[in-house]
Amino acid sequence: MDLKSEIQSLAKSQFEEIKGIREHLHRNPELSFEEFETAKFISKTLNDWGIEHQTGVADTGTVVLIKGKNPDKKVTALRADIDALPITEKNEVPYRSQNVGVMHACGHDVHTSSMLGTVKILNHLKEHFEGTIKVIFQPGEEKVPGGASKMIEEGVLKNPDVNNIIGQHVMPLIDAGKVGFRSGMYMASTDELYMKIIGKGGHGAMPELNVDPVIITAHILVALQQIVSRHSSPKVPTVLSFGKIMAEGATNVIPSEVYLEGTFRTMDEEWRTAAHQKLRKMAEGMAESMGAKCELEIRKGYPFLVNEPELTERAKANAIEFLGEENVEDLDLWLAAEDFAYFSQATDACFYRLGVRNEAKGINSSVHTPTFDIDPLALETGMGLMAWLAIKELESK
Repeated sequence: MDLKSEIQSLAKSQFEEIKGIREHLHRNPELSFEEFETAKFISKTLNDWGIEHQTGVADTGTVVLIKGKNPDKKVTALRADIDALPITEKNEVPYRSQNVGVMHACGHDVHTSSMLGTVKILNHLKEHFEGTIKVIFQPGEEKVPGGASKMIEEGVLKNPDVNNIIGQHVMPLIDAGKVGFRSGMYMASTDELYMKIIGKGGHGAMPELNVDPVIITAHILVALQQIVSRHSSPKVPTVLSFGKIMAEGATNVIPSEVYLEGTFRTMDEEWRTAAHQKLRKMAEGMAESMGAKCELEIRKGYPFLVNEPELTERAKANAIEFLGEENVEDLDLWLAAEDFAYFSQATDACFYRLGVRNEAKGINSSVHTPTFDIDPLALETGMGLMAWLAIKELESK
């Protein structure tokens, strides 16, 4: 059997079915850790295909074991996330979200549907490969602590122990039919910052009687950027951003408090810990020096994501063989965050990008926007390539 041609043929023949599954999922999105109907749908689809699976992992997660010949030889895992975002969709399409205020704006419906296609392909071909492929449908990627961490705690990488894991994620910057890879550091850790500056409010015409938290906040915001520019090594990508500031005063009213929310991201765990201490010390110290008080809560989020170089280079080479060199791109660092990072900290991992863009059709919106959509061609690419990568990885030493 020409395995590559067979996988490509199966992906093509399954396209309409998987497209329908994606549209069903897109119409019926569910938020992180609330994916109960999504989990039921995944289970029903697998049952309809006669594929055994485990449900209820981390509550709404599903795991499939596809055993080839000599199943103990090697185990490769594949992962797809299943949750949606709290965004109201603006696309006028037949498969528009029916759940008001919830939308698959990050492509997890694509990940889930194409992975179901991958499962169907692999199950059809299980007599033609050695080893086991563990397929993970993961809940809660969009919400700390992340479904990946919960599934790992419940032993998803054990029984059987996996040798490595591969994941894919949509990328609107890449044309449909193409994919992108990057070895080594790829995505950032992410921490949420919640800060309150407490002063003494009063009349704006009598500032000498007040402790103005607005002015103090302004000084602190500017000063904190020195942690990035002067304390962080230029070799370590680091971002500090505040996107929410609330000071409920008026033109002539100095408020008593200012509330802020922000994010801190980097790609080095030691520096991450040190930066937390510096952020706290600087913010609290500056507020105190100006007669105010600072309360800073740092909610630690996902770790940074690293693609194991040898696994990633093998996957990239296999993708070139499957799709052609012109359809495989190199990726730059990206300081967004992904809870797949937990898998990358626990075992060898490769997280690559699936192109979904089509300028001719006007499909070019970013993820996490109310107009995000995909060229359906990405589904055929996604299901076929993932099946090919899994089988080729089982063949590697």
